[in-house]
Amino acid sequence: MTDARAADRPDVPAPRRRDALRNRELLVRAARDAFAAEGLHTSLDRIARRAGVGSATLYRHFPHREALVDEVSSSTLTDITTAGDRALAVPSAWTGLTDYLYTVFAALPAERSVGRPAGPRPEGATTLELVHLQHRRTVGALLRQGQRQSTIGPDATSEDLLLAVASGPGPSRTRHGRAHRRPLALLLDGLRPHPAASRLPPTPSHHGRARQSTASRPPVAPRAEHCDGSAPEQKPPSGTPLPDGTTPS
Repeated sequence: MTDARAADRPDVPAPRRRDALRNRELLVRAARDAFAAEGLHTSLDRIARRAGVGSATLYRHFPHREALVDEVSSSTLTDITTAGDRALAVPSAWTGLTDYLYTVFAALPAERSVGRPAGPRPEGATTLELVHLQHRRTVGALLRQGQRQSTIGPDATSEDLLLAVASGPGPSRTRHGRAHRRPLALLLDGLRPHPAASRLPPTPSHHGRARQSTASRPPVAPRAEHCDGSAPEQKPPSGTPLPDGTTPS
């Protein structure tokens, strides 16, 4: 089809429009990879180079970082909402949770960038905030359902799981992008209730109250012991008569 015939049809974009759409797609794809690898505050010029376009082209499509973050997050929101609905419909909460996390792990680079040297989330990225909110709701609902079904430990919290996932490795480009599955499997296994599991330390709110109550107690002097573990002989205070009538010095 010639350019003249294409221009007569409103459903066929003109060559310049097609180039603009192509550049936008390249920028979004490059930004998604860069955010996953380097965090949300990676250089925009580096994203442009990844996409094979100039910085001016990037700023023409996305005038500021928040606009680019929101564009990347919009598809992520759709993906995790669909995955969450599917997971919540599974009768077994454990199966739903594991399937959900394996599905969305690669789609949540922004979640894992929190706490990294790359910095916090950009302010004003509203779609990204919706991604986080939807993700937390799904994880919390599945975790509570699993605890009611006794397939997840009773002392695990959604904050525990979200923090562990955020600290985990990003999806690897090697080994078919499955390098993250082993640490994620170990993480999930730690949620299962089993007799050998150690009891978790108190959450920060409980820890503060425990520390205050401990601080109010008087200090207890350590009890001395001999090498064989027996307690040393207790000597009476000076001036107390002994059974034989003598007085110790």
